[in-house]
Amino acid sequence: MSQKSSPLTLVLMVASAAIGGTLQYGYNLAIMNAPTAFIQAFINETFLERWDIQLEGYQVTLVWTIIVSIFSLGGFAGALIAGPMTISFGRKKCLLLNNVFLMSGSLFALTSRAAKSFEMIIISRVLIGINAGISMNVQPMYFGECAPKHLRGAISLSSAVFTAFGVVLGQVVGLREILGSESCWQYLLACNAIPGFIQLLTLPWFPESPRYLLIDRGDKEACMDALRRLRGCEVQSSELDEILQEQAETRGVRPSRPWELFTDRSVRWQLISVIIISSAMQLCGNDSIYFYSSYVFKEAGISDDQIQYFTIGTGTCEFTACIMCNLLVERKGRRFMLTGGFLLMTIWAVVFTVALVFEHYVSWMPYLSVACVFTYILSFGMGPAGVTGVLPTEIFNQATRPAAYMIAGSMMWLNLFIVGMIFPFLVSGLREYCFVPFGAVCLSSALYIGLFLPETKGKSLSAITREFNKLNFKGQDKLSESQTETQYQLGEVGLSTAF
Repeated sequence: MSQKSSPLTLVLMVASAAIGGTLQYGYNLAIMNAPTAFIQAFINETFLERWDIQLEGYQVTLVWTIIVSIFSLGGFAGALIAGPMTISFGRKKCLLLNNVFLMSGSLFALTSRAAKSFEMIIISRVLIGINAGISMNVQPMYFGECAPKHLRGAISLSSAVFTAFGVVLGQVVGLREILGSESCWQYLLACNAIPGFIQLLTLPWFPESPRYLLIDRGDKEACMDALRRLRGCEVQSSELDEILQEQAETRGVRPSRPWELFTDRSVRWQLISVIIISSAMQLCGNDSIYFYSSYVFKEAGISDDQIQYFTIGTGTCEFTACIMCNLLVERKGRRFMLTGGFLLMTIWAVVFTVALVFEHYVSWMPYLSVACVFTYILSFGMGPAGVTGVLPTEIFNQATRPAAYMIAGSMMWLNLFIVGMIFPFLVSGLREYCFVPFGAVCLSSALYIGLFLPETKGKSLSAITREFNKLNFKGQDKLSESQTETQYQLGEVGLSTAF
């Protein structure tokens, strides 16, 4: 008779990893709104004091844009080094080492004002970006490998819940009454060190990923001990057998490099799916609607003093939606949540555009615009925000998973940078039609997912691989498909002649 499962360790591990992990991404996105005017004044004062130069408005804006956007390039660098770090150090140790970038960045931000150096803020944002880039890749991988199969989606999706919580936390801490004032902006930029300290104190007490321990290190005893602690009961033979099977399939196979996945036909559609959905997560315009929300709230007659509180409502909206998605993803499935989220965002993009076109002609249109801001964010949180990070864990094996996360993370950060750079030009060029391109991205993504992405809920890797092989080897005979599927699971595609 098996013992009753009480996975308290798993829940606490998720909290510990995420507090110093993906929470940082959301937090560091949100805190840059409050001190905009103060840091721009600091930039101008620095130039004036050093070189006796009074910067023009557009020059200050350019430096400020670099400070904000460089975070994305740091994230891109973090995504590239996350894969090799997880292979060399393991998932848990990688998250702990990642705090080196966080603490260094916080120190630069804290001392930038005293040093009268806006360059230190830029360096800080690069380092914080690297920290976020590593966390966004490693944490979902760690969660997916630690969670039991029936909770894999919900546990992995908790990364998105903590990202949304980080946004809310950043918005609250950025209030003028707390740290969003002229005298405190350096503390606002540096207080992201506090969650990092919490992680450094708590995460070492939790186990490493059982799959990493057995498949990568070959330590069966450590794997079983980790499973016992994470499940709160004796190890189920079926779960251990599944990990042992994957170990047998990947024994002697080195981890794939990112560029190798592009030439590997057995993962072609898995890779296409990850690239499209990771790109769509940023190109769908959710981060842009946060930017546009202040204008929408102002047009609706909300005073400048009250806008900061309505902005917190947008972050709370996404946080609530991510929790709802977490509760629904194991019932409704990944494909349903993704398709539904993107379709709803398409609808709200159309309604939002109509509301912007007629806002000066119909008295209640500005209020419809406000409603669209919240419904757009809700729809994003219900699907793309969380489910996107789950997919690489479920559709790639142990040998290809780190490389897949590197590619997915790189696409996410590059597209975040691109959207951040072009959105002001979209607004000035398309004006009230600026959300039409985002609506087109959402519709295209929904169609792709509905037509090509198989459902992964509760399925083993081999079952998911068979689904994808119907696309990867379409038109080939059954024997060829079966042989190449086996080679993919062994990580030995292209080496069959050696046997």
